[in-house]
Amino acid sequence: MTERALDWALAGGLVGGVIADALLGDPRRGHPVALFGRAAQAVQDRLYADRRLAGVGYTASCVTLALGPALLADYLTRREPWARLAATAATAWAVTGAASLAAEADRIAAALERGDLAAARAALPALCGRDPAGLGATELARAVIESVAENTSDAAVGPLVWGALSGPAGLAGYRAVNTLDSMVGYRSARYARFGWAAARLDDVVNWAPSRLTGLLAVAFAPAAGGRPGAAWRALRRDGSRHPSPNAGRCEAAFAGALGVRLGGRNVYGGVTEDRPELGAGGREPGPADIRRAIRLSRLVTATATALAAAISMITEDFAPPTGQEPPRSRKGKRLL
Repeated sequence: MTERALDWALAGGLVGGVIADALLGDPRRGHPVALFGRAAQAVQDRLYADRRLAGVGYTASCVTLALGPALLADYLTRREPWARLAATAATAWAVTGAASLAAEADRIAAALERGDLAAARAALPALCGRDPAGLGATELARAVIESVAENTSDAAVGPLVWGALSGPAGLAGYRAVNTLDSMVGYRSARYARFGWAAARLDDVVNWAPSRLTGLLAVAFAPAAGGRPGAAWRALRRDGSRHPSPNAGRCEAAFAGALGVRLGGRNVYGGVTEDRPELGAGGREPGPADIRRAIRLSRLVTATATALAAAISMITEDFAPPTGQEPPRSRKGKRLL
């Protein structure tokens, strides 16, 4: 066993996990993320209080719950390249969701192309939390493209970045934080204080992945029929206008790359939000634009996978050697 073998084990595991997701999709039963969600709900039932401090304790408890098995797997496979590759691939497969994202978006695009608004509305909750009732074809297409843009970062680029930096623990920890944000990170009366810690932590861990997603969307704009210059201008001009410090970067870049106009009025649980326009000057989106967004998302995911594999080899080079004594001088004294 060599340190170089461990380099390739982590890189190969990240690539293998993304390939498994593309070929197999999400596990049909016993999905680890769903199991974590149920456990997090049970913890919430015990710890909930309308206070920020209670939310901090809840977030710390749930993230620790997810990190424990991942850290154990990381420790047990430190000296076994093939076991490390398998553990990383299995974790990456469990926490990435690029295939499901594309499949759900494609299903809604097909429904819109058939003119079946009822089917498109019924499918929308699988992608985002806004109320689908009453949405027309344009609003549905906009909702799907915005979800594809944001979740390209959340479901693919984010876990890959953290997996490259911290192995299985980074993959599991990122997904735990992202899942908690989707559960309690709302500005509602119930979660405004309790969900504050989860929401802020999610903002922190997604800062770099969201911006990488935006830059890659700019680079691959021509593959989606757009222009890098337009995508870059939209990213620079509109990225910070979104209520989220991270989602806006992804959505603005996609809007510019696709030449469409995103943003506007959304309804979540009966609460209306008026969001700034992203991609000024673009046209209203349609079903064909959903498919272009899917193509762009896949290219961003594939490139992020390659970058994560390369970064993982660099980070492994800086990790301390395993199972080796510190070097000694000729007199037998340790040099460290």
